[in-house]
Amino acid sequence: MGFSQALSGLNAAATNLDVVGNNIANSQTVGFKGSGVQFSDVYAGTGAGLGTRVAGILQDFTEGNIDTTNRNLDLAVSGIGFFRFSQNNETVYSRNGQLILTKDGFLENAVGARLMGYPAGTGTGGQPVELNIPASGLPAQASTAVDAALNLDATAPGLNTAAFDHTDGDTYSYANTGTVYDSLGVQHSVTMYFVKDVANPNQWQVHVGIDGAAPTGPQTLEFDGNGALISGASATYNFAMTNGANALNFDLDFTGTTQFGRDFAMDDLKQDGYTAGSLVGISFDEAGNIVGNYSNEQSQVLGTIALANFRNPEGLKPVGDNAWAATGASGQELLGLAGTGLFGGIESGALESSNVDLTQELVDLIIAQRNYQANTQTIKVQDEVLQNAVNLR
Repeated sequence: MGFSQALSGLNAAATNLDVVGNNIANSQTVGFKGSGVQFSDVYAGTGAGLGTRVAGILQDFTEGNIDTTNRNLDLAVSGIGFFRFSQNNETVYSRNGQLILTKDGFLENAVGARLMGYPAGTGTGGQPVELNIPASGLPAQASTAVDAALNLDATAPGLNTAAFDHTDGDTYSYANTGTVYDSLGVQHSVTMYFVKDVANPNQWQVHVGIDGAAPTGPQTLEFDGNGALISGASATYNFAMTNGANALNFDLDFTGTTQFGRDFAMDDLKQDGYTAGSLVGISFDEAGNIVGNYSNEQSQVLGTIALANFRNPEGLKPVGDNAWAATGASGQELLGLAGTGLFGGIESGALESSNVDLTQELVDLIIAQRNYQANTQTIKVQDEVLQNAVNLR
């Protein structure tokens, strides 16, 4: 039986060398997870035993280091979870987030597997699909809300509100101009004229005009004795367009406006409209949202990356190309989004390096080599013993 025992040791040691060699070979492979060999002894009712066998090869799914690459399409999962890819009409899982954007708008890795997730507007309750980035631009959006916060000088002299004339600067106390957009994305100048009421120093009338035309109004702002706005903060304006665009309707809100004894000042002015824009790039946030960035300085979410996890990740089957496939041992996939539940966040411009400890693997390689040599020595001794037995004739 000595030969079979030593032979089992040789086979087990050879497998161990294969695993260690594979770990070393993939020490620089992004997202690679090292493996270790589990041995078990073999008995069949004999005291000496029948040798050893490989009980299993266990994968180590501890997280590797996250290394910065500064490449926008490099992604890493910081924590638990796998990227979900579609490869040859099959679903595979990977920790390697080295992606490219194809001419057709798909996010693929080096072997053509396509990243999966949820397109914008479809929700996250269904089955993930191959993510596709639309090449179309962002359509224009008409302004619907204008928010202005300013200070009106309490020391300004009152004026006759009935004498207001937007062409005569002596008939109003202060004016300021902002920008709005119509339904075609055409920019328009909106001018606000403020007239302090001589009959009531805590009241101001606001007249609003577009592109230098005669303004509408007035909208009356009323302040208390402490300079705080107490009424008239919001009003709705409607302007007909002559360029084929829809009528421009927006709410003008002066919440936050004050009346203090300091110079007139526009502290904040913002509106929600914008012109049309072309897609100039994409980025990713920690929640796995794919954000499209446009030439009009706007951005919008184009999709969300889906992450998967398993009750028993060690049960996943390696299929090559930095990917695994689900098996009965791993259990069914558990889908989720980055940063929710147990799932980790997604880091853009970074990659997860191999979790192989090269120093430890080199030590393991020496041990495996010694083990292999020792088993060959056992065979040599058994051969000598057998030869001596033959020579007894």
